[in-house]
Amino acid sequence: MAVIQSSVTADHLRNMEKFITAVTHLEDLNPRLSPLALVTSLCKIADQSDNITHDFLGSSDNRDEIHYKNNITEQLNINHYLSNFLNQAIHHFITDGHEERGVVLTPDGTTIALAPLLLGLEPGLRANEDSNQPDGFYLLPLAKNLGLSFLQFWNATPPERLGPDGCWDNVSAPMIFTLSGVPSLATDAQVQGGMDGAILGKHLSVVNCSDIKLSTLLRSYYSGTMEELDHVSDTHLRGRYRRHNFKKITNSFLLQEKVADALHSHPQQGDIGVESLIKKGIEEFVLRYMECPAIIPRCIWGAAPPRAPLTPLSPPLPYLYIHHTEIPSKPCLNLQMCSKKMRAMQHFHQKGRGWYDLGYSFAVGSDGYIYEGRGWMWVGAHTRGRNPVGYGVAFIGNYSTHLPSHYDMELVRHHLVKCGVSNGFLQENFTILGHRQVVATSCPGDSLYSVITTWEHYKDTNPLRTSAVTDMT
Repeated sequence: MAVIQSSVTADHLRNMEKFITAVTHLEDLNPRLSPLALVTSLCKIADQSDNITHDFLGSSDNRDEIHYKNNITEQLNINHYLSNFLNQAIHHFITDGHEERGVVLTPDGTTIALAPLLLGLEPGLRANEDSNQPDGFYLLPLAKNLGLSFLQFWNATPPERLGPDGCWDNVSAPMIFTLSGVPSLATDAQVQGGMDGAILGKHLSVVNCSDIKLSTLLRSYYSGTMEELDHVSDTHLRGRYRRHNFKKITNSFLLQEKVADALHSHPQQGDIGVESLIKKGIEEFVLRYMECPAIIPRCIWGAAPPRAPLTPLSPPLPYLYIHHTEIPSKPCLNLQMCSKKMRAMQHFHQKGRGWYDLGYSFAVGSDGYIYEGRGWMWVGAHTRGRNPVGYGVAFIGNYSTHLPSHYDMELVRHHLVKCGVSNGFLQENFTILGHRQVVATSCPGDSLYSVITTWEHYKDTNPLRTSAVTDMT
């Protein structure tokens, strides 16, 4: 991943649909081209066929490679405009101003680096033609990125082994993605692209690829709506279930093995330093990208800034309070709906109630994601008299007579709380309470409350019956 000085010259939107449209055009121009040949060509066009080497050693100006790329574009019958778009869309690097290039915004609010996605698809398609592949072959492209990032952390001074995430200049018309901190060699976008490449690569290695179109596969994976998945298992092949599906195809031991293989460093006696480096890195990876839930940041759902400085919390905290929003009463099923409801709630809290910000620490959509409110570090405005000692998590919708999906409840019950404890935000012996147990209210609704009484860490107390006076800011 070369960090270079660069000005913004992109003329194209950076969203997944735009890229899939380009892939569809390539397929139409080359109807006899196999998915493997197409993926390989895309990697070559963007100089990403050996991007791990380029990322670690720097980009190459080899004239033979440039000539080869030109030949590829001619063989694919594509014009300069499409070739330029693909090169800019796929070629991954980070500028000195921490702008991350070669990434796209997906319909569900996730930012994906295209190069590791394509590099993950390639071995899966090759394995479909030659089944004699080592265990975990689909993890190797991601493992290389992780290994190099771990080494960079060991040998240099980046603040983190992994990440960070970032923000788009405009979610509706994304052009520029700026990282929120100093980049590692495995940004969130690179990791998420690598995870998708592994998931889809593993899938492609075992299905009949003769009738598969790359554009159809990508559109199904990234653009499938919750309405379409209404009667489909939570484990369906969709980007929103990335973390769940990635856990099904790997484990920490296999990841450690593949990272060691990728670095050509098979830990033996005397390799204690590298073995420990990989183990710690994978532990961090597993927590960050497999155990913790994906959280849509404020900049993606379009949050307004707080009206005044917020008060910092002093974690770890002893309580987690469960709410439902009641109004909005209907669940939100995609990023657009959930973002609109988040903005409406924030506006009501700030303008209608005079609070500094959206009151909740986190909100849970019905789109498979948790949305950032005040987050882990700032005192919320969710539970009268209890805001400094607990986090408020609200399920978007009215759950008096029905329930959120099992998947959405599991995001909170297992993943969010585990993430909170592991990162030092929640005490290990924390208590879960329904809003009604500390404030006179029907929140979080009879149906949802009856379920949380069965959760680990729930504590049985008598719901309050007296009227409550709002003291939240």
